[in-house]
This record gives sequence, C-alpha cells and structure tokens, in this order.
Amino acid sequence: MTELLQYEFMRRALIAAVLVGLVTPVIGTFLVQRRLALLGDGIGHVALTGVALGLLTSTSPVLTAAVVATLGAILMELVRVRTRTSGEVALALLFYGGIAGGVLLINLTPGASNATLTSYLFGSVSTVEEQDLWFVGALAVGVIAVVALFGRELFVLCQDEEVAKAHGLPVRFLSVLLAVTAALTVVIAMRVVGVLMVSALLIVPVAAAQQLTRSFRVTMALAVLIGLFSSLGGLTTAFYGDLAPGATIVILALAVFCLAVAVGGLLRRRSRRSRTSDTREPVGADAAGTMPQTDRGRVKQ
Repeated sequence: MTELLQYEFMRRALIAAVLVGLVTPVIGTFLVQRRLALLGDGIGHVALTGVALGLLTSTSPVLTAAVVATLGAILMELVRVRTRTSGEVALALLFYGGIAGGVLLINLTPGASNATLTSYLFGSVSTVEEQDLWFVGALAVGVIAVVALFGRELFVLCQDEEVAKAHGLPVRFLSVLLAVTAALTVVIAMRVVGVLMVSALLIVPVAAAQQLTRSFRVTMALAVLIGLFSSLGGLTTAFYGDLAPGATIVILALAVFCLAVAVGGLLRRRSRRSRTSDTREPVGADAAGTMPQTDRGRVKQ
C-alpha cells in the first residue's frame, strides 16, 4: 500500500475512487427504485458529446461534459413530460443522440488521438489532473447536498409518482432534479471507470445490497460500502496487477453482487424454514396435547 501512495497520480486516483464509490450508489439507489437503471448509460453517452466538445474547443472536457450531460438530462425529462414519448423511448433518444454527437465532434477535432478518446470511454485514473479532482470534488459535494435536502421527497417520487402528486410535491421539479443529479454523478465517475461503464457503479452496488436488505436507507448505506470497496479494491488490484482500472472496478462490483445473491438466497431459505417450524402444530391435538374441544366425544366420518 505504501508503494501505491508513493506516486502522486495514484494519490489523486484514490481520492477520485473514494468520491466515485461514495456518490454513485447514493444516486443509483433512487434510480433503481424508480426503474431508471439505464439512465446512467444514456447520460454517459451524452457526456461523451461534452468531452468531445471540450477537446474541440480546447477547454476542460470534464466541465463541458458536466454542462452537456445536465442539458441532456433536462431535455430527456422535457421530452418525456411534454410529448407522448415514454421514458424508455426518451432514454433511447438520449442514448443515440449522445453517442452520435460525440463521434461527430471527435472527428472534427484536430489532433484528437484514439488514446485520448479511449481514456474517457473506459476511464483512465492516471490522467486525472488536480483541477479535475477539485471540480469532481465540488460536484460530489453538490450531489450529496441535493440528497440531504430533497432525499425524503425524492424517495416518495421514486416509490410512486401519483402518491407524490397527491401529497402536493413538485413532481416535475423533482424529476428534473434527479436526472440532473444523475448527470453530475456520471461526470464524477467518468474519469475513473469511463462513460461506457459508469452505469455499472450506479446500479451494481445497489443491486447487491438489495439481495441482503429490505429497508431503503439500509440498502443505500450498504450500497455505499460496496461501492467504496469496489472502487478502492479495484483500483488497488489494477495497480499491482497492471490491469485496466475501470474494468477491474466493475468486475469486482459484479463479484460482490454474485456473492450477495448466494448469501441472500441462503438467508431467505433459513428464514422460510424458521417460519415454517414456528407455525407448525401437532396434528389432531391442541397446544396442551389433548383433542380440540369441538372434537371430543365424537368421531368424524
């Protein structure tokens, strides 16, 4: 571990991994609850357009990705609400439009190398600069602040939109807020795992936690622990094994999910056996070991 901390780029990478492991499961819990598991993929492809725009204009790709991803998330909600387009179709439009815009702008960028594009597609923690880290840290603080301020309202929205309306909650505002927060979360994780795999850290830790818990808050807390373990463990494994960090982080998260499925299944089987044994009663006798009062002195046909 001391060898890993000797390198400045790895110290920056570890800080980025902590931010990613902390923030992505928090937002992912709301997305899974609202059945928007693929939203991260769609926003990730829009963020690719932002990255390409940053390279084309020689500005910060992380900053332009945040702006474009936010605008794309708002546009998706407007398309879903103001037209007859369903959420899945709006997400598909976001997905295809984002990747097409990214490829087009990359081709227009003079001097853009395949290595530069690959670092954003699949993540490259070694290229995280100090200014990127400050910007990502500010985004992470903003995301946590949104959840702290509107977490209860977002929970009601994700449970049932009609119930949220009945309680007088600003459903449209909350929907846009959740989409924008998810967009910023995607940008936070983009430098570590890449836009093509960012959705995995939004969803897989939450899916693993759901195998072991039932409470929304407990699920979120356990998902954060799994996200931190996957991010830091995957990054450390990638460093010592000379592996791709983004892919290693995602594979470790999937391994935790498989383990959670096995443990959760075992716990549920034990719970069912326990309930069965507790409710089982002697056949033809009451708790005192005698025949029930209604059956005494007569024989049933």
